[in-house]
Amino acid sequence: MHPFNKPVQAARLIVNPSISQLREMASAEEKTTIYGSASFVSKVRNRSAKSTFILDGDYLGVDQNGMPLAKEKEIALKVHDYLKTREVISLERQMGQHPNFNLNCRLYITKEYARIPLMWRNMLFDPNPEKMEQDLTTIHVPEWPERVVFVHPEAAVTYILGTDYFGEVKKSFLRMALYIWKKRCCIGFHAGSKVLRVRTTKGIVEDVGFIMFGLSGTGKTTLTIHDHNLVGEERVIIRQDDIVMMNAKGYCYGTENGFYIKTEGLDTSQKVLYDAAISPNAILENVKVLDDGTVLFDNTELTSNGRGVILRSEVAGTDESVDLKKANRIIFITRRDDIIPVVAKLNSAQAAAYFMLGESIETSAGDPTRAGESKREVGTNPFMIGRESEEGNRLLSVLYKNPDMECYLLNTGSIGIGGFKPGKKIPISVSTGIMKELARGTIKWSKDPEWGYQVPEEVPGMDISEYNPVNYFTREEYQQRVSKLRLERKNWLAKYSGLKEEIIKAIL
Repeated sequence: MHPFNKPVQAARLIVNPSISQLREMASAEEKTTIYGSASFVSKVRNRSAKSTFILDGDYLGVDQNGMPLAKEKEIALKVHDYLKTREVISLERQMGQHPNFNLNCRLYITKEYARIPLMWRNMLFDPNPEKMEQDLTTIHVPEWPERVVFVHPEAAVTYILGTDYFGEVKKSFLRMALYIWKKRCCIGFHAGSKVLRVRTTKGIVEDVGFIMFGLSGTGKTTLTIHDHNLVGEERVIIRQDDIVMMNAKGYCYGTENGFYIKTEGLDTSQKVLYDAAISPNAILENVKVLDDGTVLFDNTELTSNGRGVILRSEVAGTDESVDLKKANRIIFITRRDDIIPVVAKLNSAQAAAYFMLGESIETSAGDPTRAGESKREVGTNPFMIGRESEEGNRLLSVLYKNPDMECYLLNTGSIGIGGFKPGKKIPISVSTGIMKELARGTIKWSKDPEWGYQVPEEVPGMDISEYNPVNYFTREEYQQRVSKLRLERKNWLAKYSGLKEEIIKAIL
């Protein structure tokens, strides 16, 4: 039996401690806030993307780092031998609540880092006592002398070594769940989900389901949580913030019971997130807290990637369900600054193309050395296992089967930077207002001659001309930027063999 199938043996195994027991174990590291919540500071303060590896072979995509099986076994054996000498916490939680999607998850971690299972416990659900088998396992040794994260997909196990950043644990289970769901039936997404209950152009109040793709720092959480200023019979119901699992009919199963939010600059203007973040049940990570417990969300002395685990039940606008009955609107959030329109309506092939392009910016949560730079990530999902082209093709298949699912590109950055007049930053009020009108079906569209997608002619309550990139550049400069971007996109898609031809042609 190789180590991936072995139960962890320890000098002492602490099985399923309560939240109060975990907090007590972590008390030496805790700085308590004025709200009574726990705050902690880690040594590593962002994900270790460059040190993350997937088992070599068929599991490996174009953009993923590979590790040979022999190397994985060698390291795993050393880890298991080391854990025999340590006190180890073993904690079980459940991902998802639906009979069609729920996974038992088990975390092993050395006792000295009890703050990590304390945070993770609030992210998922209580385990089902009737379900005995373990679906996903993560073995975490933060004090390991080498920083390396490696995944064995078929064994459904992840080893996290040499880093004490909580995000690695959270994502380790979600990464494996995405792979298992893809093998089982369909496709999972790095996306938030919500319902906008609005009065549509049909004259009736309808629930319109949204999923929103976006890398960290592009506004995905902000847009997921926002109430869109809906009042009375119209309202928002928040489902998920990070990962959803879609079936062939567009039903999206939720995964988590908590949100892992960025806290930089958090204040009362973001009331929903702020109120949850100052709850005594919140747990802060790498947020500046003074000796008297005062929390300084606007202080980036520790990192610009300050985080908080908040309970979903304490986020205004949530209900009992984490699932979305139908993704009626699919939003690809990008953050660009020159010729990308504020919003564009996409056909099925275009939607699959923009899924594959995953255009955005790098943030401190991913690679802090490149924060602010332009980047691309297929599906805006750095947690993918396997061939990326298969994911794009599967999305296209789902969209063909569900012609009622509308897809949009939403720019949360700026328009016209570098043009002959000052560019225009896109405020959150514009992005949320556009989403509200997408739900209502009130926007008038026309075809963009360069890209073939639909761009807005009229948006209720908005001067859309301010957000038309054509108005910021000479015709020659605009054409140069179009040609440069088209070539970049063409070269990017060319990396992914097996991608359906209509996806590639959608951006030409």
